[in-house]
Amino acid sequence: MKPRIKVITLGVDDLERSLRFYRDGLGLETEGIIGTEFEHGAVVFFDLEGGLKLALYPRKSLAHDSTLPLGPPSATELSIGHNVGSKKAVDAVMEQARRCGATIVKPAQDTFWGGYGGYFQDPDGHLWEIVWNPQWVVED
Repeated sequence: MKPRIKVITLGVDDLERSLRFYRDGLGLETEGIIGTEFEHGAVVFFDLEGGLKLALYPRKSLAHDSTLPLGPPSATELSIGHNVGSKKAVDAVMEQARRCGATIVKPAQDTFWGGYGGYFQDPDGHLWEIVWNPQWVVED
C-alpha cells in the first residue's frame, strides 16, 4: 500500500449541525451538502491542504455503506491533529472552536515534549488536537 490517504471521513449524527460547525464556526470552505438525491448519499467535503479532503457523512449511512452495525461513538478511537505555527495560534484556534460550540476537553498548555497544545471535541465528539511543535515549521 502506498501512503496516499486523500479523504478522512467523520461519521456524524446531524449533518446540518456538523456542516455549520466546520463551515461557519471553523471557517472551512465547502460546497455544502451534496448527494442528497441518493439514499445514504448525503455528504459534505472540505478541501484541506496538500489535496487532503475532510468528509462529513451520517453515521447511519457510514454503517450502511460499510455493512458494519451502528455502534456507540467513542472519542478516544481517533484524534485529528491540527498543527499551527505558534502558541498564540493554538490559543486562537482553541478559542474559535469554543465560540462555535466545541467542548474544550484539555485547555492549551505546555506539553511534556516541549510543544504546546490542547484538545477539543466537535458536536459529534470527534477529538481534535490543536498543537504547536517547535520542531516543525508551519505557516499560519
